[in-house]
Amino acid sequence: MTGEREVQLLQAVDTELTVDSVEWCPLAGCRHLLACGTYQLWKPEGRPADGSELGVAEPPVRLGRLYLYSCNEDRSPCPLVEVQRRDTSAILDMKWCHVPVAGHPVLGVADASGSIELLRLVPSEQDTWTLQPCSRLALEKQCLALSLDWSTGKAGRASDQPLKIISSDSKGQLHLLKISEAGPGLQAVVAWQAHQFEAWVAAFNYWQTEVVYSGGDDGLLKGWDTRMPDAATFSSRRHSMGVCSVQSSPHREHILATGSYDEHVLLWDMRSLRRPLADVPVQGGVWRLKWHPFQRDLLLAACMHGGFTIINYQMAAEEEQDAVSLSYPLPNSLVYGIDWSWLHFCRLPQTQPSFPGSDREARTANQDPILKAADPSPAPSSECLADSDGVGGTTHQNGSKLEAPLQTEDEDGQLPTPGVKICDCDQDLEAADFDINLLATCSFYNHVLHLWKWENI
Repeated sequence: MTGEREVQLLQAVDTELTVDSVEWCPLAGCRHLLACGTYQLWKPEGRPADGSELGVAEPPVRLGRLYLYSCNEDRSPCPLVEVQRRDTSAILDMKWCHVPVAGHPVLGVADASGSIELLRLVPSEQDTWTLQPCSRLALEKQCLALSLDWSTGKAGRASDQPLKIISSDSKGQLHLLKISEAGPGLQAVVAWQAHQFEAWVAAFNYWQTEVVYSGGDDGLLKGWDTRMPDAATFSSRRHSMGVCSVQSSPHREHILATGSYDEHVLLWDMRSLRRPLADVPVQGGVWRLKWHPFQRDLLLAACMHGGFTIINYQMAAEEEQDAVSLSYPLPNSLVYGIDWSWLHFCRLPQTQPSFPGSDREARTANQDPILKAADPSPAPSSECLADSDGVGGTTHQNGSKLEAPLQTEDEDGQLPTPGVKICDCDQDLEAADFDINLLATCSFYNHVLHLWKWENI
């Protein structure tokens, strides 16, 4: 484990179903909102697995649930509070559009029914928010929608640039969709066969949105011009196993990050594809990659059974040995979903307290620095950390065990860090302290959403 002293677990939330996707809202004013998607394979009760009594096997049902959480900054020991849950088909991927659509933040969801669904974020009672479905499009019969990406991943979208989604499915196809902003509504543009087996991921080149990339279970990374999708513009076998994750850098025009079951993250300059700029080995298959929204060098990787990893692009490109800023294993877990928060920390003047009533001297001298359980829990699915057993395990309020290490170096283990405030708007960026970051991960089999604070020191 590297960098373990700089990362702190703030909260673990029981999602009840196995969980695989987590996404922070990128739009100012809503950056405290976090969407979380689950995927549960359910076999009908009373039916034999081999279908021997009926002569045919009963197919399993893929169930899902979409959660919406609000991250509070009131120094609560449980910052994440559930504000909505919605039962759905199993969710395999989610992405927020980086610009409002018809005046609202919009979340795109790829699900096991083979559909892409758009949900509009609307204000509701008591200063909270809800996600309401506004459009749905089936990609293909008898397939799973495996991934999606918006064409808006880079700041500064031109007003005349159309809104687009690229999606991939379990039959190896890619689907280009466009969004009518008036509705909003989804419309199919073109679909094509991209891979022999599952197309695990599809992603835009954020700097040239006619170009998309795909990764498949055939071990191939491919590039495509969506205006002429009959043949790939390039095909690479540099990864030795299935390619699961691809993301174009929103900060550097020609840089692409890719991850694979082969436990390597490759960094590419798309002007020269003979070899990658850097090859960073990690401890686990790389299911998702996320560039930091503000720090151009930081790349976050969900490494399945290897936990999560933070890579420094500049160090990797210069072939420095310390390119991995953080490698954090989560025992007995499978990390699929991961994301940086767009919230940022701003330093307060020394004479100004962090929050009213937050004076450290008001606390008792013998207060345990481990996160305390809230009473009551803010929502049925939200369990706050109660205690540590001294061997890296964490215990829920309800007594169930989470195999996740808990770091307690921070004096009070609460959000935010003393002396700073949490900022939601881009005009505060000049005062931001980007050495302090929030991120979220989700662990599949033990159905846990984790909220972390990482200090890049």
